[in-house]
Order: sequence, then structure tokens, then C-alpha cells
Amino acid sequence: MPSSAVPSPAVLDAFGVKGFAVPLAGGQGRSVLVGAYVFKPAEGPDDEAEWATCLFEGLASESGFRVPLPLRAVDGRCVVDGWTASEFLTGQSGPEGHWVGVLSAGRAFHEALRRAPRPEFLGRQTHPWAVADRVAWGEQDIDVIDDLAVPFSNLLDLRRPVAQDAAQLIHGDLTGNVLFAPDQAPVVIDFSPYWRPPLFAEAVVIADGLLWFDLPPELLTAGGDHPDWPQMLIRALIFRLVAHSENAGPLGRAHPGEAERLARAAEVVVRRLL
Repeated sequence: MPSSAVPSPAVLDAFGVKGFAVPLAGGQGRSVLVGAYVFKPAEGPDDEAEWATCLFEGLASESGFRVPLPLRAVDGRCVVDGWTASEFLTGQSGPEGHWVGVLSAGRAFHEALRRAPRPEFLGRQTHPWAVADRVAWGEQDIDVIDDLAVPFSNLLDLRRPVAQDAAQLIHGDLTGNVLFAPDQAPVVIDFSPYWRPPLFAEAVVIADGLLWFDLPPELLTAGGDHPDWPQMLIRALIFRLVAHSENAGPLGRAHPGEAERLARAAEVVVRRLL
């Protein structure tokens, strides 16, 4: 982790950047803008940051999306004192008003990642969202906080096996991480890597819409006629529930109304799709 809340002058010098740090909204509130670059704390060990940097350096922004180009330090490092840097691309964040755009950008992004190999470190991650992903797919069992025990049990009862033949590298948190600017392709930011079918990434977007936004009703069937679409939504809801529980901690409480939101979202999926 960085040793300070903003990159030090030594960090800026290492990256060859000059200017003052301006906090940026969104994410976890830890990113800052310095000059034309975004500085944010590295997620995980340096080798994971190096993997992500190499991936994005070789990922051409193709039709349908753009990605910020990582910035390396003068000596070639991608992490200096816990900080990474990338170019700053402007745009309005979704998803409200841009639901179709978020899904379309995600599809283009995942098509570009289709041949990317599975990174070894995914299997050893233990952060709340990694745990939630494994629980959603039946690869790990846990107990959730008492506030969420009932909707969790109900969602597990609804889960059925699906094929994972189409698993690949995906962005598992697209909902608020696609930026839109007039006459430009949308920007995909804050990459959260998972190894799942791309349809699951779309289901997370729709689940987020059911839980926290005013999702346009027609988007509930965004997965088209794919037979696994309802089960992807069930897994997406489990994913969000378990992440919430893991972040709360074993003695924590759910946010007000969270259990009710999860129950309502599951009910909509059952009523409309199952």
C-alpha cells in the first residue's frame, strides 16, 4: 500500500510527472489526478500490477471501447511506493442513461480479451470480491452475516448448474466503470479481472441495476435467449450479497434495506425469467 494518501514528490519524479494531486470521485475514493495522469494505489502484489500493465499495453483500443494507457516509471517499474499511474481519459460515468452503452462496451472489451490466458494469481486472491465470486459459482462455502442469511439461502436454492465452456478473462465490475464522451468510444476503467463467461459480467451489470438503480425493465432480458441467462443473474446476486457480507465482517451488519433489495431483485428474476 502507498505510504501516503497522495503520491509523494519522489513518486511523481519517478514517473516523470509534475503537478498537484487533485482527488477524483468514484472508485474507492483513493485515486488522484496529477497533470494528465491518474495515480491510484496498486491492487495486490506488484506482480499483479505488472500483469495488468502488460495486458493493457498490448490491448489495442478497438471499435467499441477505449482503455487508459498505463504509464511506467522512468526506470520501467509500474509500481512506485505503492502507486500506479495511467493516462486520464474524460467522460461521464454510467450506468444511468447509458445502460446499453455499458453492455456494448463490455462486449467489445471482452471480445478483445477472448484469447488472453488465465492469470495464475486469480486462484489465490482472498479479497471480498474474489471470495464472493467463488461462492457464487459453488467453488467455496461460507457463512454470511445474519442480516443476509435468508436472501442468501433463497438464492442458493435457486442456483442450478451451468456450462463454463465460455469462461475467459472478464471485467467483473463494469457498472460504474465505463465513461462516455460525445463522439468517442466509451472508456473502460478500473479493471476487475475474473475468469468467467462474459455473460456473467453482463449479469452483474443487470443485477446492480435491480439492486441500486432504476433499471429499464426491458434490460432484464439483456442476455437474450441464452439458456444460462437466468442462472447468471442468480450468481450475480449471490456475488453482490457475499461481497457485502465479507466487507461487513463476521460481526458486521448489512446496510439498511440491503436484505430487502436482494429479496426484491431475486423475486423479479424468478417472476420474469424462471
